[in-house]
Amino acid sequence: MDTRSLWASGMLMVLLVFSVSLRAENAESTKNAESTKNAESPSLSAREIVDKMDALQRQAADSTLSLSRLSTCAFGIKDKRVACVEEPRVKVMESVSDQSGASMKDSKAISILLEPASERGIGMLTYTYDDPNRDTESWLYLSALGKVKRMASGTGEDQEPVSLFGSEFTTEDMETGKTDEYTYEILQEGPYGGRPVWVIEARPTEIRLRKTNYSKLIFWVDRERFIALKMQTYDKREKLYKRIIFKEIEKINGIWIARDVTVMNLRSQRLSNMQTESIAMGITVDPDFLTQRTLIDFAYREKALGKLRQHF
Repeated sequence: MDTRSLWASGMLMVLLVFSVSLRAENAESTKNAESTKNAESPSLSAREIVDKMDALQRQAADSTLSLSRLSTCAFGIKDKRVACVEEPRVKVMESVSDQSGASMKDSKAISILLEPASERGIGMLTYTYDDPNRDTESWLYLSALGKVKRMASGTGEDQEPVSLFGSEFTTEDMETGKTDEYTYEILQEGPYGGRPVWVIEARPTEIRLRKTNYSKLIFWVDRERFIALKMQTYDKREKLYKRIIFKEIEKINGIWIARDVTVMNLRSQRLSNMQTESIAMGITVDPDFLTQRTLIDFAYREKALGKLRQHF
């Protein structure tokens, strides 16, 4: 799955032109076809590609309610395929998210567990900010104790990342709007899973490097739909850390989203899968709902969610 070779930015176009030339009657018609294609599809820089992808991700997370199934297990290789080696632990949760800030790059999200019954009501509230000087804030509510616990930012070399309900998904993995905190390079263009993709490397800037658990990220970005199909993260020693696979790509409200996301942690040999069963986008979210009150006030939360669920 590693893609190390660096292709020149025009390599894909050269290959396309070469393929056409084998079938063309003369070289001149091939040159004309290439010229027309270049005029219709101007090349994008790595930063422009990532900005467009991020903007669509933020749009998908803006004023959104979802019902998801989250399963986690230890994994191994069976019959040359990744598979759980134990019974997965399954949780069902409802999540509400919204974007804010001058550039709509700040986000607030809350997730509440519905199942298993023993964990029903446990909730997590997360705020992320576009400002590189502000750390992500997270609060965990344990219904059995009736207390809200503020969690450490979970970023940096000596800290464990904040996990989503004990899964391999972390707040850092799910952040959007942080494009200014990385530099980007197109490593390769070509096919992946039957789709045309850009393979893009993202390296953290100096200020980001102090806060992140990763030395670099590599994305496989669908060239037509501007959505990541795969992502790999590398630790501070530049060893492969996580592999994230995005599947069941579906267009909802004009935006491509992945309804099935799997994170494989190659250190812990554990994986988590999040399957979005229902989603409603473009709904009206009361700003007061995305506060600690929703974590602790069951009656308030259920009344608000009852209205939001009508959008499913």
